Order: sequence, then C-alpha cells, then structure tokens
Amino acid sequence: MEGEAGGSVTCGSWIRRPENLNLVVLGRTTTCHSSSSSSAIEIFSFDPKATSLSSSPLARHDLEENAGDPITIAVHPSGDCFVCSTSNGGCKLFELHGQETHLQLSTKELPPLLDAGPQKCLAFSVDGSRFATGGVDGHLRILEWPTLRIIVDEVRAHKSFRDMDFSLDSEFLASTSTDGSARIWKTEDGVPLMTLTRNSDEKIELCRFSKDGTKPFLFCTVQRGIKALTAVYDISTWNKIGHKRLLGKPASVMSVSLDGKYLALGSKDGDICVVEVKKMEISHWSKRLHLGTPITSLEFCPNRNCRVVLTTSNQWGAMVTKLNVPADWKEWQIYLLLLGLFLASAVVFYIFFEKSDSFWNFPITREQQTRGNMESFLGDAQSDDPNVFGPLDM
Repeated sequence: MEGEAGGSVTCGSWIRRPENLNLVVLGRTTTCHSSSSSSAIEIFSFDPKATSLSSSPLARHDLEENAGDPITIAVHPSGDCFVCSTSNGGCKLFELHGQETHLQLSTKELPPLLDAGPQKCLAFSVDGSRFATGGVDGHLRILEWPTLRIIVDEVRAHKSFRDMDFSLDSEFLASTSTDGSARIWKTEDGVPLMTLTRNSDEKIELCRFSKDGTKPFLFCTVQRGIKALTAVYDISTWNKIGHKRLLGKPASVMSVSLDGKYLALGSKDGDICVVEVKKMEISHWSKRLHLGTPITSLEFCPNRNCRVVLTTSNQWGAMVTKLNVPADWKEWQIYLLLLGLFLASAVVFYIFFEKSDSFWNFPITREQQTRGNMESFLGDAQSDDPNVFGPLDM
C-alpha cells in the first residue's frame, strides 16, 4: 500500500520523535509566480497502519522570497531539529516544539553557513556530534554539534559534491564528486585519509556505510560505461572486495536502514529496489513508482518494526511505500518462543523420565523380582543385627 502527498517536492526526510512517533518533513518549491505562493517547509504526520501521510501539514514555514527553493534536508538523530539548504545559498536551522497536535517550528541562523552558497549534501553523524555540508562549489565543512566549532574547512575537497555519509562510529566521512572520485575523511581532525581506487572507466557516484555494527563496509554505486554496479569496500583496508549488478540502471539516490539489514536504491527514472545486505539479493521491487522522473529522496522509516520507505520526486511529490520483506521478530514474540521452548523441553523430559530405562527407573526383570522375594524371606545377609534370623535355640 502506498500513501501520497502531492505537490512540487524537492526533498524530504523522516523525523524520529519520542514514543515511536514518526513525522515527515518536506521541502516544497514555488508553485507559481504570485506573491502569495512561496517555497515552504512542511511537517506531516505518518499513520503506520494505513501507510500514509496526513492530508494536511501539522506545521508549515514559508521561506523568504530571496532564499530560493529547498535543496536538501538533514534531520538530527534526536528528532528535535533539522537543517535545510536552499538554492540561493545558506543553511537554516529549524527547531521543533510541542507535541504532534500542537507542533510549532522556529528558525535560527547558522553563522558558519550564512554565506556558504548552495549545499548539495547535508549529513549528521549517527551520534549527532558532527554535522557536515558539501557544497555545489566543492567546499567541505565539518562542524562540531551543537557548538558549531569548525573541524574541517576544505575549499577544494571536490569539483562539486555528489553524495556523503558518516560511518556508524562517526569516525569517518565518505564523500563523492560529480567527476567520479570518492574520498574518505577523519572527522576528529579533518585529515583526508585517502581517495578510493577506481578504474579509468569508472565513476563512483553514491556512498553509504553499513549500519549493522558487524560488517564494516562502504557501499558505493559505480557507473562503468553503460553498466550500473554496486561496489563494496572493506573500511579496515579501503579495498574493494566485490561488486554486483542490483538496480540494473543508474541510481540517483541510495539509503541504508538504521539496523543495517537493508540497502535501497532509487533510479533516475522512478524505480526503487531494496536489497537484503546479508545476502546482497533484491527483496523488494517498486517499478515506475515515480514514473519517468529521478527519485530525489529515499529514506527508511526510523521505526524498525515498520518496513516503509519515503521517496520524493519533483513531478510526483512524496510517497510512503510498504516493503514486501519478511517481518522482523518483535520482542514479545521472542520471549513467547523462548517460553514455548522451555515448556516443550519440560514435557519431553517428563516423558523421558516416565517411559525410559533411566538410572532411577529401571524396569524390574523376573530374575530381580525372584531375588527380591528370597531376600525378603531370608533377610539381609550383610546385616549386623544378631536377631535377624530370630532368637537362637541355645
């Protein structure tokens, strides 16, 4: 089942709130040239049972006319704030206040990013302690959050940014360029660690780190001529350990679920595929989801018990799609299974005790029964009682 919130949407992201409440933030472009219509940031509620967004926004903030259109949005892991980049330059911080029924947005300036220009990529680290921006002009900035202390200020990090992602431990930042190169940065001191190796006919386009905590991999989409591949790099050596053709066409966006079980790819003509990371096999296809247009945003729902993805495109707006993947075990189901195994073990032990020739329950043979009767008649031959045979006739 799919839910839809129409309109000219440029970007979107999930917002994880307390008590497993998930919201969606969307950036909308100007719909007409009249002064009454402007680009805006809107917050929608999400109904997991119906797999749909609310018909009207819970909160809305109209952007200034000189701000331009929203380009990309990055939400802090706490769910209390997010940063939006606009086409006319600069980034603005939005803070959420109140509950779902009375949600309000307030804005703040980010001094280090006031005159930064249009930012193609925004990303918070998994632990929320770092914030990175990648500009259309190739300028990389990594800031400490929330102090905004500048860690990295690399003017010529790339020709122009294409994608970026933090590692699970927030130690590394991977970034890709429109010229097909990819670099790895240490986020603690901003040292450029290395440039990923590639063949002369290869372009590295998108990048995402694994998130399951056991497989230290970096996934990258690679365009090799007309072939679209997904390559895997071992982050302990940064060597490529293999590649596979998954989507089968050029990808415009990539995402990894928070638990690291699934990898999703969105194509430039509106398809998405979801891959089970453990097997590197496709588990879900949604073809022509955003028919004929590139998917601009693709994110898994933060709720691990809800296998749903959010996608956006300029033509078809925002959609939430339920994935046809095996359901995860819930906590109460695991406890119920353990209780069932315990009870089954107890029943088996009881049956074994009652029916088997155990040490405590040997079946009595005819010879043992006769011997037992004779011993009862003669008494115990090893007994020390002098009267065991009765009084002696002296």
